[in-house]
Amino acid sequence: MKNINRRFGDNLRELRKKFKLTQEQLAQLSEVDYKYIQRLEGKAPSSPSLNIIEKLAKALKISPAKLLDF
Repeated sequence: MKNINRRFGDNLRELRKKFKLTQEQLAQLSEVDYKYIQRLEGKAPSSPSLNIIEKLAKALKISPAKLLDF
C-alpha cells in the first residue's frame, strides 16, 4: 500500500493532467516552486503543508478536500 505522501502526489498529478496543466503552469498559478511540485509528484514525495495544499487547490479551482480525496 502506498503511503499518504505518495497517494497525494499521484492524485495531484492526475488532477493537474486532467486540467491540462504542466508542472510549470501549476507552479505559476499556485505560486508554489516548480521543483517542489516535482518533488510532490515524484517517487519520494515530501509532506505538503496545509498552506501548500490550499494554494494548489485554489490554482486547480477545486476544494482542498478534493485534492486530498484519494
